[in-house]
Amino acid sequence: MNRMAQPNLWPVLHTVDTASAYKAGLSIRDVSLTYGTSRGPLRALDNLSLDVKPGEFVAVLGPSGCGKSTLLKLVSGLLSATEGEIHLKGRPVKSPRSDVGIVFQQATLLPWKTVLNNVLVPVRAMGLPVKNYRDKALDLLKLVGLEAFANHYPSELSGGMQQRVAVARGLIHDPALLLMDEPFAALDAMTREHMMIELQRIWASTHKSVLFITHSIQEAVFLADRVLIMGGRPGRVVDELVVPLERPRTVETMARKDFNDLLGHLRHVFGEKSTC
Repeated sequence: MNRMAQPNLWPVLHTVDTASAYKAGLSIRDVSLTYGTSRGPLRALDNLSLDVKPGEFVAVLGPSGCGKSTLLKLVSGLLSATEGEIHLKGRPVKSPRSDVGIVFQQATLLPWKTVLNNVLVPVRAMGLPVKNYRDKALDLLKLVGLEAFANHYPSELSGGMQQRVAVARGLIHDPALLLMDEPFAALDAMTREHMMIELQRIWASTHKSVLFITHSIQEAVFLADRVLIMGGRPGRVVDELVVPLERPRTVETMARKDFNDLLGHLRHVFGEKSTC
């Protein structure tokens, strides 16, 4: 894969060797997935490999239909690969695991439960003692700026607020890896920009590894330490960009020339290599 030349501003993240990433982070090696359909086999992913190091924020950028969401289902254990291996913290991913959190495109909150009880849903699903997690749930609501809404219901929240509840829910069981599948896609432009800044703040506070699926070049550059570009079906990683922008990134960052140069570089690569 080609890389745009950049200064190394993240030595802790980007000097970790592959063996260390394999033991402590996410390692995907030569993964392929073929679906059986009424029209015959459909290869969704082909020989895909990537790593997410501990505490790293990695964005996967690609057009619709190129296997991004399929990739997340494999990492979450909801699907099994036809070929290849996926390891998290040195253990193979064979089924859903308690050390993985997921935030979907839609908040998917239960309308009959309060915000607090929605955050606690994974705790109940895992059969863990809810009383031991109530204070943590309240702390997470404070972290996402919704402590005053703990006893409200989803219908009383805006779309952006609902997605913040979904982020808190994804963190309640202290996962090693947070998977995010285009979580801001349904939001308006202003709310989306605000949520990008909020997610950066939450990630900086929790130090979680994040695999973030998006088709927004701006989201990818603003949020990620590294951006991986997926090619056309069958999906595979065709290029990588290490983002050299200092943190925290702000609204002003998005107006800078170096930020927009990175957008231009990715648009060029994206148009050249990722057509479905």
